[in-house]
Amino acid sequence: MAQHKDGGDAVLEALRKLDVDYIISSPGSEWPAVWEALARQAINEEPGPKYINTWHETLAVDMAIGYTRITGRMQAVLLHAGAGVLQGSMGIHGAFTAEIPVLVASGETETYGEADGFDPGPQWLRNLSIVGGPNRLVDSITKWSSRVTSAEVIYETFSRAGEMAQRTPKGPTFLNVPMETMMEEWTPPKKFKNKPPAPKMRPESSDVERIADLLIQSKNPVIVADSSGKSAEGFNALVALAETLSIPVFESEGPNYANFPKSHPLHNGYDLKPRMDEFDLFLIVGNRAPWYPASANPENATVVAIDENPLKEYMVYQDIGADDYLEGDVAASLQLLAKAVKSKGGKANAYASNGGVWEKYRAIDEKVANSSPIDTGVLCNALNEILPSNTIFIDETITHRAQILRRINWDNPQSYIHSVGGLGQGLGTALGVKLAAPDRPVVALVGDGSMLYNPITQALGVARESDLPIMIVVFNNSSYAAMKRLHLSFYPDGDA
Repeated sequence: MAQHKDGGDAVLEALRKLDVDYIISSPGSEWPAVWEALARQAINEEPGPKYINTWHETLAVDMAIGYTRITGRMQAVLLHAGAGVLQGSMGIHGAFTAEIPVLVASGETETYGEADGFDPGPQWLRNLSIVGGPNRLVDSITKWSSRVTSAEVIYETFSRAGEMAQRTPKGPTFLNVPMETMMEEWTPPKKFKNKPPAPKMRPESSDVERIADLLIQSKNPVIVADSSGKSAEGFNALVALAETLSIPVFESEGPNYANFPKSHPLHNGYDLKPRMDEFDLFLIVGNRAPWYPASANPENATVVAIDENPLKEYMVYQDIGADDYLEGDVAASLQLLAKAVKSKGGKANAYASNGGVWEKYRAIDEKVANSSPIDTGVLCNALNEILPSNTIFIDETITHRAQILRRINWDNPQSYIHSVGGLGQGLGTALGVKLAAPDRPVVALVGDGSMLYNPITQALGVARESDLPIMIVVFNNSSYAAMKRLHLSFYPDGDA
């Protein structure tokens, strides 16, 4: 058994020091050095990341994303050459737009069989290699990408890539590691240092005080939340802030997370637009696109954006209409703001009625109560009846999403997660969530069109092989209804 240290050991040691729990992979022929390092880890009973084979690159990236969306901890993904990166790129793009840290790596060869004593295989000469390297495939959808140039720098380069992924704005980083580099001898540093977690940035105290004054002076403030529920701390902090001044809360029309308990009397639902003129101060929390069109922001009210990164570099067009900002970790910002409001004498009034919004949302027309196929509302109500309160819903629907948001109950943090990026990411995300939360039921809500984009067979195989039971509910409208609806809006009397 080989005991020497090579680039595979350097990769694994870097991931240990980054506190990575899993290496999630749809493997390729460039990773023998890492497999050997993992084998030595097991034989020597050393602590370190576990390895999961996912059968498909989309699943590998999405499982890492799902795991991080529950735990907040970055994971590592190993893909195969350019082809694997292309398969996984939809998930990488989703992580980029949702600001989810993930360390992704793939490999290439430098010698193509021309070096004595090293044969990477003829496949690299044909279809696997990318002119300029696989970095070119992901430069525009990663926070940072680079090539590892030698075994001497592989450990620190992986360490740096992982640390960068976790800094604000969080996102995927990518490394291209040649096979030859990984198989070179590696001399470990004399002393390893654990990598500290990324700091949570807090807003300036003067900014907190200023926004607290605005809140206390406001006659009719409102909170509009989209991603404050990214963490349990953010979810609970939003509840605490809303209760300090009895502030009504709306969630955006398409939130990425559950942000507020639905049974709470301050939750006013998802339909803010008809009531926008009622409010003089809008707190938009973790919300990248609170209005549509973007120019439809409040004209006669003050808008305050609370986010660690409110202006999104990846968005081609954005106008959140903010008059002021409270920038920093969302949970910390909300906690500091609630504390400042209380210190200034802010007091809660009796909660205003939400108008029975949830009863209206969940009402069922008797005409569809026993219809076939099953009505969406009837199905959602049935899920409420049979599923426990700690269920986590992963949503990858389009036309059914509005009803799912309005009808399915959830009151706990991290109970609803919207699949990010293009279609086809839902099942992998659900598997990653289950990996992170094995004691909670995980239910993937998937449209019939969305389902066809997912690697279904591979997802079911991974679920069985890795003991990750999930429930999949397919909402079937027997068409690509979103496309049809938009087409008819443009051509109501068209020929198509």
